[in-house]
Amino acid sequence: MPIGRPYTEKSAAQGRVRLMEFTTKVRTCLWFDGRGEEAAEFYVSLLPDSEVEAVHRPSPDAPPLVVEFTLSGAPYMILNGGPHYRHTPAVSISVPTKDQAETDRLWAALTADGGRESRCGWLVDRYGVSWQIVPEALARMIYAADREAAGRAQAAMMEMRKLDIAALEAAFHGA
Repeated sequence: MPIGRPYTEKSAAQGRVRLMEFTTKVRTCLWFDGRGEEAAEFYVSLLPDSEVEAVHRPSPDAPPLVVEFTLSGAPYMILNGGPHYRHTPAVSISVPTKDQAETDRLWAALTADGGRESRCGWLVDRYGVSWQIVPEALARMIYAADREAAGRAQAAMMEMRKLDIAALEAAFHGA
């Protein structure tokens, strides 16, 4: 039986009170000051196995209060709660990437239209949410048994904005 609580959204099509259902025990909530539905739609367009699951509105013509969605199967929700809280890099969405092409695609999409680069594979998107776009190859390098090679890869990473797998591998191999 899904965990839920009564929610006062009236479905325009069905004219009844909906139950806001939680399909998982834990769901990360991101606080937005508007544009939450737009952000969720953008985020799910970036990653496979992602979808907007539900949009809850206080009334049929009101902006959404809660948007439930998944990113690569991980559950999230956005609460359009007003200007009381701002996003911070202390919370970020970390995405491991298979190769440089995926790293480049996500980086370009997330930094476009007002997003901004940070350091070491971190960025802030147009909505103010922090992301880490991290090639899977980096973990193999920095956790390698050869600690000197791992240190070179980590030092190279510290100088980068978007992570460059070829440059990380060159540093790892001492080239």
